[in-house]
Amino acid sequence: MSYLMGIDVGTTGTRAVIVRPDGHVVGAATGEHEPMRMERPGWAEQDPENWWQAAVVATTGALGAAGLKGSDIAAVGLSGQMHGVVLLDKAHAVLRPSLIWCDQRSQPQCDWITSQVGSERLIQLVSNPALTGFSAPKLLWIRDHEPALYERAARFLLPKDFVRFRLTGEFATDVSDASGTLLFDVAHRRWSREMLEALRVDEALLPRAYESPEITGQISREAALLTGLAAGTPVVGGAGDQAASAVGNGIVLPGLTSATLGTSGVIFAYTEIPRLDPLGRIHTFCHAVPGKWHVMGVTQGAGLSLRWFRDFFGGFENWYAAQVGADPYDLLIREAEQAPPGSGGLLFLPYLMGERTPHLDPQARGMWFGLTAAHRRGHVIRSILEGVAFSLRDSLEIFKELKIPIEQIRLSGGGSRNFTWRAIQADIYGKDVVTLRTSEGSAFGAALLAGVGAKTYGTVQEASEQAVQAQETMAPQPANVTVYNQLYGVYRKLYPVVKDLAHELASLGIGPKSA
Repeated sequence: MSYLMGIDVGTTGTRAVIVRPDGHVVGAATGEHEPMRMERPGWAEQDPENWWQAAVVATTGALGAAGLKGSDIAAVGLSGQMHGVVLLDKAHAVLRPSLIWCDQRSQPQCDWITSQVGSERLIQLVSNPALTGFSAPKLLWIRDHEPALYERAARFLLPKDFVRFRLTGEFATDVSDASGTLLFDVAHRRWSREMLEALRVDEALLPRAYESPEITGQISREAALLTGLAAGTPVVGGAGDQAASAVGNGIVLPGLTSATLGTSGVIFAYTEIPRLDPLGRIHTFCHAVPGKWHVMGVTQGAGLSLRWFRDFFGGFENWYAAQVGADPYDLLIREAEQAPPGSGGLLFLPYLMGERTPHLDPQARGMWFGLTAAHRRGHVIRSILEGVAFSLRDSLEIFKELKIPIEQIRLSGGGSRNFTWRAIQADIYGKDVVTLRTSEGSAFGAALLAGVGAKTYGTVQEASEQAVQAQETMAPQPANVTVYNQLYGVYRKLYPVVKDLAHELASLGIGPKSA
């Protein structure tokens, strides 16, 4: 039997999974990343070489866990965090740490792009507004602030595509990941000559863009020695993490929507044609399904918010979990279960890294509102879970405005693994939420895309039909829906009220120098 491998370059680690054609995961492993560097508020960088080291650990670990040889793998698919900027010189050495997806420093470059191109023209050319999360503003920040380094740049790659280069020696990307650069003509699935000319970016920097199931190269002899994979194994285009996760969740037909809670949170829906929000509040990107598109809304600080609380306020839980071999997140959520739906009127804005949907505001700041002396830690923790779900609901409301059907919401990521967080999402979205047999998300989807490239499946839809199976459906509780609808009305009004204050606070330049 031939197996399929998916490799996902995430924010906190790189995950490799090995999948049978029927969708069963037979081996998986993770290589941890060094923590992101945040030298100033809103800055976020990682070392691309660390991604590669983690990929080697994950790949060898997955083969070992499955008890397989590299020659058992028919094809490899890649997925990864989007938008990060990796610059290589002529000798293919990394020039600087990568500015990653949540880096917010490039607002002046976004303003320049918008003035140079025009806000309406941006939507026409690349289907999205200029946002700090995207790659092009980061690229321009480097050009503006580190011009000597920028002059040495010979290649620009996205995070997963740096790992592809180390695996195959090829410079390539896929259309879904390229869609998040602000340099890609999403409607026509090609690099935008107009944008490149307007921003004065040399097209020679860019990798070739493939459809996600297309073969982009083969495992090199050098990579085979390091990873355990067989030289000559085909590597397909793969996808940005959200499009790959959508494939792994079966979001390959109209009416299906996914909610993914990782470090960031994403609401994702399949579309047959590019569906554009004139206000640019959601992203319109190419799907990993050839010839199709998707829309998605992004919450910057989803799982990141709970992790932040765990790291800095969960000292006892971290210590106790280490003593008994438990998960500190489970201990925190167990405490949250002691608080009622609505957290006693306590609301949390999860804008710890600015916010994309719907505010498009890198200077957004997190906050608790409604805190009283009667609140306890359980209320605070539950309010984090609810605040993240409220933020994701903002995207669903925009989908409704655009008349994008939402028949079922499939959950993935860390937020799908806990009963309480699943129930909170069902009640806040007011929709049935579905968990799947496999919760590997992006790496699993990348493996299915590899299967299409290897001819194990005929199409991405066929791969989903054979490999993706629903496990549990959770319906919203009407009484809780009523409570959350009332609170959501207050939640939506909060940020517009404090926006100017958040900007004033950010302008003071007072904040932690690192985190």
